Amino acid sequence: MEAEDVLIMAFTKIFERIDQYKNEGSFEGWIRRVMVNESLSYLRKTKNMYLEMDIAAADREPDYSRAESDLEAADLLKMIGDLPTGYRVVFNLYAVDGFSHQEIAEQLGISENTSKSQLSRARALLQKRLVQADQRLEQKMS
Repeated sequence: MEAEDVLIMAFTKIFERIDQYKNEGSFEGWIRRVMVNESLSYLRKTKNMYLEMDIAAADREPDYSRAESDLEAADLLKMIGDLPTGYRVVFNLYAVDGFSHQEIAEQLGISENTSKSQLSRARALLQKRLVQADQRLEQKMS
């Protein structure tokens, strides 16, 4: 329901400010920027984006070739969705949306090093969860 609220607010902003689009760059890109900014604004107001977690070192490297065949896209999206808010936001902005650390830092009001740190921790936590998923699959198969 929160996502729907943010989507509606973003569309409202787009319709209210459509005159601000100057036909420079793609219209889709302009809409995307409004959507991302509205989402980030919501997160800043309502969520603790900088939750820190201790990450235990993985006892082995995940077998990514096997993970590709055994894990469905929905499983990976769930793992990303389960990340702490700050990790998830930076991971999505960097890995999915293609923003640089400088752009992420500007949008979130954090330093570039914080952005890099959040991404690194998100990746480490995802790797840990991939190892755990791989171990569960091995246990089921044996």
